[in-house]
Amino acid sequence: MKVGVIMGGNSSERAVSLESGREIMQHLDQNKYEIMPIELGEGADWIGQVEGLDLAFLALHGKYGEDGTIQGTLETLGIPYTGSGVTSSSLCMDKHLSKKLIASEGVATPAWVLARTGEEIPFELAERLGYPLVVKPNTGGSSVGVTLASDRRQLIYAVEEAWRWDSEVLIEQYIEGEELTCGLLDGKLLPTISIRHQADFFNYDSKYVTGMAEETVAVLPAALEQAVQAAALTCYQILKCRVYARVDLMVKDGIPYVMEVNTLPGLTANSLLPKSASAAGISYPELLDAIIEISLNSGGKSGTTDDSKAGLRTQI
Repeated sequence: MKVGVIMGGNSSERAVSLESGREIMQHLDQNKYEIMPIELGEGADWIGQVEGLDLAFLALHGKYGEDGTIQGTLETLGIPYTGSGVTSSSLCMDKHLSKKLIASEGVATPAWVLARTGEEIPFELAERLGYPLVVKPNTGGSSVGVTLASDRRQLIYAVEEAWRWDSEVLIEQYIEGEELTCGLLDGKLLPTISIRHQADFFNYDSKYVTGMAEETVAVLPAALEQAVQAAALTCYQILKCRVYARVDLMVKDGIPYVMEVNTLPGLTANSLLPKSASAAGISYPELLDAIIEISLNSGGKSGTTDDSKAGLRTQI
């Protein structure tokens, strides 16, 4: 089977993508797969490199790789790929839209307002949420461009900084509590992971520098565990995710708040999804095999998730 590992791209998360790609190639079984590295740069010169692939393994993060663009191109070329389809990728990449959808299903998410380039910063609406405020690019990832603001002066700086990465910026209520992440594989919940770190929030260094954060299997009261799992599954289903995903949450006063849904979560040695899979007894190579098998069985295209069965899925 000819598998192309597509990595790189031009987003702010290029370095993380390249690390994910290298890690994937290192652990794919060379007895099972003919592995081809495909590094994206400028333009569409990669299209010729995917000819004849049986599967494109997407190790991409951020715009173009995680927003449905490359997924749509691969579908046009008739090449199966890993991860969620065009619609889900686009929705989850847009935090403003995805938060609206999950909130409409009764899932808690931090209150927010949107600040667009070329418009006045909505100070009055934002300050009703109360300081401190979290400011982040609407379509960013890996905490790039994310800043905590404790007053109006810092808010102005934070919004202008986030505008460097995106024309739309979320100004979001700060939730202080226990940080959790739920991995899902083929619609089934992997063990919930608890994250402890020293920073004000789970920033870039906390995510990718060894020793900056401690991740362990979460031990939660039964009712809270059920609420966290229900929130994660609801997000996975309503946003039409497929194959695998990761839902990030904060718990405050016994309420799980969904922060975001990642359709192509990182697959580096320090990444959370492999750690969650490991807690379920799934080794890293086995996780990669499962992602490939599920992708091929589901057609590797959008619109193949069977939502009628989603509610019957149970934890691994």
